[in-house]
Amino acid sequence: MRCALALAAGLAIAGCAAKEDRAADERYIVDGEAAWAAATASGDVSVIERILADDYVGVAPDGTMTSKRSEIEETRAGPAHVASNHVNQVKVRFYGDMAIAQGSETWEHKSGEPLRGRYVWTDTWLRRNHVWQVVAAEDLVAPAP
Repeated sequence: MRCALALAAGLAIAGCAAKEDRAADERYIVDGEAAWAAATASGDVSVIERILADDYVGVAPDGTMTSKRSEIEETRAGPAHVASNHVNQVKVRFYGDMAIAQGSETWEHKSGEPLRGRYVWTDTWLRRNHVWQVVAAEDLVAPAP
């Protein structure tokens, strides 16, 4: 009987730890999404290098396929065109070592015209070797709020 109680208590503690880990994973992903959005205005390629997997494939709003390398190049060029970009919302769902993050972000161009826009997106995160990275993404342009 004592073994059964100890086992039950151990499972409860393990379950609690798993929830805390999942909360930390979710925070990392949400923070990563916000950092990626901000990097398009700041040009901080270290964010892209950290959160995109080497085998990353993205789909831009015009249907163009992107890679980690092209995302790094676009981020370097971004500050010349983008005044600001921030995440509005992110919802994360977990499936083992995979997570789907869906959300939206709003951006403004630096041009003389008041150009604003909004992306809605789906990013697929994968945990490999205890590290979460984006392996796939798809962006759509939506009307600005």
